[in-house]
Amino acid sequence: MFPELRQHAVFENFSDDELACFTTPGTQLTLGEGEALFYEGDPPRGLFILLEGELEITKVINGKNVILATHQEGSFVGEISLLTGNPHTATARTTKPSRLLRFAKDQFAEQTSPMVNLMLQAMALRLRNTEARVQQDEKLAALGKLSAGLAHELNNPASANLRAAEQLPEHVFTLQNTMIALNRLAFTPEQMDELYAFQSRLVERAANAPKLNPIEQSDRESALETWLEDQGVREGWRFAPVLVGAGVTTEELDALVGRIQGRGLEHVLAWFESTLTIVDLLTTLRQSATRIVDLIQSVKAYSYMDQSPRQEVNIHDGIEDTLKILAHKLKGVTIIRDYAPDLPRLTVYGSELNQVWTNIIDNAIDAMQGKGTLKIRTWEELDHVLVEITDDGPGISEAIQSRIFEPFFTTKGVGEGTGLGLDIVYRIVSQTHKGSVDVHSVPGETRFTISLPIHTAGGS
Repeated sequence: MFPELRQHAVFENFSDDELACFTTPGTQLTLGEGEALFYEGDPPRGLFILLEGELEITKVINGKNVILATHQEGSFVGEISLLTGNPHTATARTTKPSRLLRFAKDQFAEQTSPMVNLMLQAMALRLRNTEARVQQDEKLAALGKLSAGLAHELNNPASANLRAAEQLPEHVFTLQNTMIALNRLAFTPEQMDELYAFQSRLVERAANAPKLNPIEQSDRESALETWLEDQGVREGWRFAPVLVGAGVTTEELDALVGRIQGRGLEHVLAWFESTLTIVDLLTTLRQSATRIVDLIQSVKAYSYMDQSPRQEVNIHDGIEDTLKILAHKLKGVTIIRDYAPDLPRLTVYGSELNQVWTNIIDNAIDAMQGKGTLKIRTWEELDHVLVEITDDGPGISEAIQSRIFEPFFTTKGVGEGTGLGLDIVYRIVSQTHKGSVDVHSVPGETRFTISLPIHTAGGS
């Protein structure tokens, strides 16, 4: 048993006498694939050392089984409950045939003094409380970024919807009045057909009219207002912008006046103006609603709402959803994408991986002070998918580069950063997905490279 334990890094520096404390009283357990070692809520049964196989630690959160960690050979589990005497807070289940060494609770107590036991219990309780607080802070930090981005992005389409909805009744009422006035003019059926055809052409052209620059728009409006004044139209300033937007020319209006024999021109133009305005407001409502739906879909995709914790994903989709969420902060940033076209899909914890992209990109935006160039490159190399995110900010001082992944370490001012962002990145990539995070930084270039194994990402 000694040689087998020494194969694992955690035991390699133990003496034979120290290893005997584990092996002599220990009991070996053999579990098949999918068997539970203990369930959430079970009383502590001892310390378990994983000699062979793999364990998956899960917890039921909001009715869903969430994977907290995956333990490999040489790991030990059950230590917190053993030390505190509290029930297990998660379930441990094998993902493949496994062999474990069980060190019972009473046997553990025999090997340690009462004072050591007391100290270990206190340390375990503090560790559990600290982990719970850190996890809560992580969730709040991620939620804060998500809600801030969503609120900012929803504000514009929601405001546009409100303005359009407020203006619509007035123009519908005006349209009704102009239709009544046109009926009183008793146009011939041929003249009404001509007016309807002209109206249809205006609606179609307004939807596809090229955008004029301000000077050109102003010149055409002035020319049209002059023509309307010559025709005796009293409110030419009201009609001109809408008609110019639909591409109407004075030559077309001359022809129309001839067909209706100059009768009721102001009512006809009011009818056109109301119709075009209503169509424009409805277009605004549709576009704003579409934007809101797109944002909601992006948030659902970003958080993998209504999906299992682990999914097969396209890495590019997660990055793009993240960029949409952070769009309000990226307005002054040029984004250069260099995505590998045939990148394999990965089985990962999608919502957690999106936190990685969010934290790195958000830090890059802050470093560039909202202005600069952000480069995102992906490629496949040696059974790994690599994602490289580079900004042209001032860089990270060499003196602190080795500390940036430490919990609560931040270079931002008090109240501006939690110091959890890159710690979250490191743990999600290295611990949850068995990948790696590298950083290279010099003034004018900071580059984060995330490497994710294709076949074992997410503990699959």
